[in-house]
Amino acid sequence: MKVLMINGSPHPEGNTAIALHEMEAIFTQQGIGTEIIQVGNKDIRGCIACDACRKRGKCVFEDLVNETAPKFEACDGLVVASPVYYASANATLIAFLDRLFYSTPFDKTMKVGASVVAARRGGLSATFDELNKYFTIAGMPVASSQYWNSIHGREPGEAAEDAEGLQTMRTLARNMAFLMKSIKLGKEAYGLPEKEPMQPTNFIR
Repeated sequence: MKVLMINGSPHPEGNTAIALHEMEAIFTQQGIGTEIIQVGNKDIRGCIACDACRKRGKCVFEDLVNETAPKFEACDGLVVASPVYYASANATLIAFLDRLFYSTPFDKTMKVGASVVAARRGGLSATFDELNKYFTIAGMPVASSQYWNSIHGREPGEAAEDAEGLQTMRTLARNMAFLMKSIKLGKEAYGLPEKEPMQPTNFIR
């Protein structure tokens, strides 16, 4: 089994990375492979709603989004982590996620998702909610911890002093590992849930 971890911070070894590495250690203990992809310092443009991905099966822009897509398809779980900017996630990360989720045609049902946020003080819960929406629109169960998945720190390295935040990350990783393993057994025994044909409804007449 494998977890794909997305670091939305522009600082590869900042406080967001501390949270991810804390989770990574637990996944390793659980026999689950991990890969961290650095997104926050990359040049990634936003979606232009051209819908070319519907024909091509991938985004029209050849960048990290298309490089990540097959890894996303192959993984059992996805962790998305971001620092908080103005009570929101890093804009580069959001551009990446918009295009990654929209342009990939594969079924994401029952891949386990988890969001992680880092901040000096405020805006954590708003950013946490923002990131979770990518999972819930795609039929992905959302892993929880003992508290909202957040860690505190402003200067690089300060998050390592947040004992409760670090514990929250470890608990999240254990819960996520349990969910992935349980879903794997469930799929083998029962398959995936039945899906109905989509019935899109527009409210403008």
